[in-house]
Amino acid sequence: MSNNIIVAIDGYSSCGKSTLAKALAKKLHFIYVDSGAMYRAVALYFLRNNVDMADHAQIEQALKNIHLNFHSRDYESHILLNEEEVSEEIRQMPVSEKVSAVSALKEVRREMVKQQQRMGKSKNIVMDGRDIGTAVFPDAPVKLFMTADPKVRAERRFKEIHPKNPDITLEEVFENLAHRDYADTTRSESPLVRAEDAIILDNTNLTPEQQLQFALDKVEPLM
Repeated sequence: MSNNIIVAIDGYSSCGKSTLAKALAKKLHFIYVDSGAMYRAVALYFLRNNVDMADHAQIEQALKNIHLNFHSRDYESHILLNEEEVSEEIRQMPVSEKVSAVSALKEVRREMVKQQQRMGKSKNIVMDGRDIGTAVFPDAPVKLFMTADPKVRAERRFKEIHPKNPDITLEEVFENLAHRDYADTTRSESPLVRAEDAIILDNTNLTPEQQLQFALDKVEPLM
């Protein structure tokens, strides 16, 4: 039985999951694993290679050709897709528009869950995503479920991507988030739901420092 601590952070898009996860990992000297980046990298590969998401044979073959790795600099998680750094490209709108559909595919989710579980076997980690506390690490000792007002989430996301996507509008971002929420919560394979033992963290009116302290208060007693 492993004695390592796993902090599972789930929640809606643009709730600041990765911001909290990175800050928490840095503070506790844990490893940060960005599960969302893994699904985005798969979506990018599918886009580049015109993978037909209705063709299960194509999907299975594509997954055999996808090799993902992380490297870390200053607690920032950088993802490599077949040894190519794609951390910037996976945050662009074409990937954002496709990632929910890709992550709903059972073949994709099962492969990513296997990889994520391997990462958590021997190290203290903080992992954020949609199904970390339910499907990936159902026995994690600390589970947080993050949420925030949809308008606030859209404004945060818009500020994040507008400098690199100057033609994007706030309305488009809001619609994209609404679409992703629907897709994430209604998919048949590992939908976004709050684990029964997950602690709700609504950060609509919280600063990053306040939400970090909230999380630390839950984790530090276990150390």
